[in-house]
Amino acid sequence: MKSKKDLFFKIDIKTIGIPLLAVLVIWLVYWAEIRFGLFLNPYGVQPRSITGLRGIVFSPFIHGSIEHLYSNTIPIFLLSFSLFYFYRKLAAAVLIGSWLFSGAFIWFIGESYSTHIGASGIVYGLASFLFFKGIWSKHYRLMALSLVVVFFYGSFVWGILPGREGISWEGHLGGFIAGVLLALLYKKYQLPQKKYTWEEANFNDEEDEFMRHFDKDGNFIPSSELYPQGEETTTDITTMDDTKVSPPRIVYCLRQKTKGDKHSD
Repeated sequence: MKSKKDLFFKIDIKTIGIPLLAVLVIWLVYWAEIRFGLFLNPYGVQPRSITGLRGIVFSPFIHGSIEHLYSNTIPIFLLSFSLFYFYRKLAAAVLIGSWLFSGAFIWFIGESYSTHIGASGIVYGLASFLFFKGIWSKHYRLMALSLVVVFFYGSFVWGILPGREGISWEGHLGGFIAGVLLALLYKKYQLPQKKYTWEEANFNDEEDEFMRHFDKDGNFIPSSELYPQGEETTTDITTMDDTKVSPPRIVYCLRQKTKGDKHSD
């Protein structure tokens, strides 16, 4: 079984590649709509409609305007990058879970005869997961990430409330709930705290070379008192090779100078 440290803090092709790929795909879909005159809105989530079920999968790739696309591009990249960097082994499950749960949530509670498109549900799911997982982890780096998420995306909380026309608050709320549930589901995945040698169960301070220099009151004991003259210490001494080596030989070759020889002054 791999160490839990493998779950966290690792940059590789997946960490950067998947966020870039996600952004590239949604931009390519929007470009294809404009370039070929496509109308993909019917592939969004249509609540309680059988054909609308396909929107659970396809809706995050469809955007209604360039402004809509811009508003999701940066959050998708930054939040998914943070997810794959800090939670390497959990990232795929959290991303897919936020994706499917937010879409299914819209399908169940959304207004009839409406169509919901966009990746906002995923954005809310990732932001919610990163915030709550970081707070519950009680690890300083993950808690710092939670504060960063609040600083940049704290205003997103208003998006889960109904009232704004044309805004899929159901998708936002579904993503938010998905993030909370996923943070609870993976709550047991904690980053192992750094453990020092003296914190190990089998540590014996009487055998430790460093700890032997301190008495029971914490006073330092110099080596001259700890090791009386003539007593060998437990410190390993590198064995020196005392094999004699012959000195190098220098051979001079002399020849008689001729008239054609030149030299510089």
